[in-house]
Amino acid sequence: MATKVGVIGAGGMLQYHVPGFQQGGGEVAAIADVNEASAQASAAKWGIPEVFGDTARMLETDIEAVSIIVPNIFHAPLAIQALEAGKHVFCEKPPALNAGEVEQMMAAAKKAGKTLMFNFNNRARPEAQAMMQYIKDGVVGTINSAQSQWIRRTGIPGFGGWFTTKALSGGGPVIDLLHMVDLALYFMGYPEPAHVLGNTFDDFITDPGHKGPWGIPDKVEGTTDVEAAAHGFVTFKSGQVLGIRTSWAEMNEREVVSAVFQGTKAGGMVERLFGIDGLDETAIDSCELYVQENGKSVTRRIVTEACEDMGRIGSAQNFIETVEGNAEPLNTPDQALKLIDALYESAQSRAPVSL
Repeated sequence: MATKVGVIGAGGMLQYHVPGFQQGGGEVAAIADVNEASAQASAAKWGIPEVFGDTARMLETDIEAVSIIVPNIFHAPLAIQALEAGKHVFCEKPPALNAGEVEQMMAAAKKAGKTLMFNFNNRARPEAQAMMQYIKDGVVGTINSAQSQWIRRTGIPGFGGWFTTKALSGGGPVIDLLHMVDLALYFMGYPEPAHVLGNTFDDFITDPGHKGPWGIPDKVEGTTDVEAAAHGFVTFKSGQVLGIRTSWAEMNEREVVSAVFQGTKAGGMVERLFGIDGLDETAIDSCELYVQENGKSVTRRIVTEACEDMGRIGSAQNFIETVEGNAEPLNTPDQALKLIDALYESAQSRAPVSL
């Protein structure tokens, strides 16, 4: 029997969740949204049979899993509600507003005996999986250091909406663009952090000239109280280190998305290079290994199949396959980027934070 999934939220990520769940062997059986008209429209578009304006009513049905596609402030409460109703949960990133909420989600999943996963979709990219295989095969050795970057020059996703309201989002690009931090940590083996030092910057955060080519409509008289950019440095108890650079609005040549690392046997990079339009359709993906061969520096270009959606469909597919016992999860709740809280704390105190 196919796993029946109910989706909470009629947003744009449905274009990835629905085919991903279906490819994994699941069935998208219901959708719920407080805006029932939006839910009806999405249901018609994606062939979803049941529509609800109330999440609680959907959770009373025979669905077995829930996908959460809503603003960040609702991630934890909805995930906990679904877990307590006995459903598996696949939640959009970020996991929650803070580490405390993630702990509550983990506790609910453990008590319910259900799967809780987050959509760190870049792990499912063909480039990331190819690189991970080299790491597992010992080609890279021990990764000593890594650098994560998601830099946008003009990428603010609307002004005054939930993205730019800290009470609703938890933060700006540090929260929104955390994928490359996660990918770097994935390659490094998710070591336990020891210290975090960082700072945030709000230059350009209210400048319409730095708005991105996508996102939500501006909300007149709404709140814009999040950072525009952040830089940080993490040391781990293993001795490894990670540099972090992330921005919605920061002076840079173009948008760059990359996780780079240096190992004891080889280095590597997984990158997405955007054009000036900032759109996935025109972006260029690359994956490289840096090795020494016969006394010479050699760059090995790793060729994989094209994946415009940055692993979003594959990530949703992995969730269903995990629930059905046909695959190992690409992420687990204990890998929920708890160092983000420490970066914000360090930025506020202007001092390193110990974990």
